[in-house]
Amino acid sequence: MDKLSHYVIRSGTEGAKRMRLIAPLIATDTSALLDRVGLNNGLECLDIGCGSGAVSLELARRVGPDGHVTGGDIDEIKLTMARTEAHLQGIDNVTFLPMDVRDLHDSSAYDVIYARFLLTHLASPSQTLTMLYRHLRPGGSIILEDIDFKGNTTYPDCPAFERYQALYCACVKHRGGDPFIGMKLPSLLRQNHFTNVRMAAVQALGMEGDIKLISAITMENIADTLLHDGLASAPEIDEIITELYAFADNPDTIAGMPRVIQAWGYRPIT
Repeated sequence: MDKLSHYVIRSGTEGAKRMRLIAPLIATDTSALLDRVGLNNGLECLDIGCGSGAVSLELARRVGPDGHVTGGDIDEIKLTMARTEAHLQGIDNVTFLPMDVRDLHDSSAYDVIYARFLLTHLASPSQTLTMLYRHLRPGGSIILEDIDFKGNTTYPDCPAFERYQALYCACVKHRGGDPFIGMKLPSLLRQNHFTNVRMAAVQALGMEGDIKLISAITMENIADTLLHDGLASAPEIDEIITELYAFADNPDTIAGMPRVIQAWGYRPIT
């Protein structure tokens, strides 16, 4: 089976472009999350499902020359882009490797494991957290960011957006994922023996700029899945995309990202 068959959003270059658009829009919230958890020089980190590596590079800057970050992803095109960006920024304490979280069975141990927008696409998120727990050193921290699509909204209401939201959730569920997993993260961490679990909720919305384009671009990037799975027709998809771009172009509308839940916890020392 294709390792990307569960993933509803286009992979490769188009998917990487989308993530590169999103990364700066949520960078401040992710940075604040990393500040809350606290990362010291010399830590060994894993960014699993790293995509084109934006957070991997931020982690590498924070853990310093005595630390190291491994960025793992199943999409080799995104990994190539991540390696290029690391080289351009002169960051050499990061390594990007082909890696599928569902097959992560080696004996590597990390001080920090980070995952953003990963668990939403997995059929067995609890099983994944059980495995990640084993890969944390005692006292190590796990840091998660994931979406709660129930928190996605616009102002004013937009029928095309509501249809996009319904289709996105339908195709994620059809592929075995959970578009509402964000609110479940704290309880999933506790159920998998992590302690001192904390959470925060953030959402990027705006009246102008790239943030307003996310829904339209995401709709473009799930079009192949919708067609393949028989969830929408090509004319309907095209109409929704056109209307979403028109909505974004209106200076009086508000649009943006779904609500993102941040959750973190620790593997007990004993």
